[in-house]
Amino acid sequence: MEGLERTRDALAAAQLVVATTGAGMSKESGIPTFRDAQDGLWSRYDPLELATREGFLRDPARVWGWYNYRRGLISELSPHRGHFALAKLAELVPRLAVVTQNIDGLHQRAGSKSVLELHGNIHRFRCLDQDHPFEVQIPTSKEDGPTDPPECERCGSPIRPDVVWFGELLAQDVLEEAEALAVSCDVMLVIGTSGIVDPAASLPIAARDSGATVVEINTETSELSHAVDVFLKGPAGELVPALVDAVEGRSSADVNG
Repeated sequence: MEGLERTRDALAAAQLVVATTGAGMSKESGIPTFRDAQDGLWSRYDPLELATREGFLRDPARVWGWYNYRRGLISELSPHRGHFALAKLAELVPRLAVVTQNIDGLHQRAGSKSVLELHGNIHRFRCLDQDHPFEVQIPTSKEDGPTDPPECERCGSPIRPDVVWFGELLAQDVLEEAEALAVSCDVMLVIGTSGIVDPAASLPIAARDSGATVVEINTETSELSHAVDVFLKGPAGELVPALVDAVEGRSSADVNG
């Protein structure tokens, strides 16, 4: 496959590789995409009602219960071969950073060390009013229904998941780091993203404009496909391990050659 070989060669020559990942990456582990995450009791609600500050203020128990339910689903699932392959790739190149839109923590569970979470993490918590971190361990549960959130031990405001809701801005330091990685990388792997959610969708364009080789790995074309250098069609769980095997094979050939 010509695209695979071109990507292998680019990775082998790179000093900094950035992998940007979206919902499609997690979907291969069985985690439904945001709009597919409704079933049972939750099927009656618009996801936008459950992922906004306004929705939380209207009904904290409903929103907290939904996130508990999602955490319960995620806790029963595991990283797939693509997650583990990215962690392996980090051992084969001078530097690799993962920039993810996903909030499930699967990259870290697979062993990736440098992970920038654009939209936060469903397993972290902070209070609504003051953003105080909430360090108390909250048991994972698949309880299917509303339940009251705990209160902040410092200010008494309700605890919320430490994720970016609709209508909220990304943390400025996280966004600046992501943009800096994009304009300084040699290769960007764009994995399982629709390419329609900004500012994440702008990162591959910034990388391309700065001279990086941009490679998309996806099961179907996206809004970014027209702008990439290489499009590899297929699941990340197959193609990322294939890339790693190719890079390892080239490295071994160079050593023995």
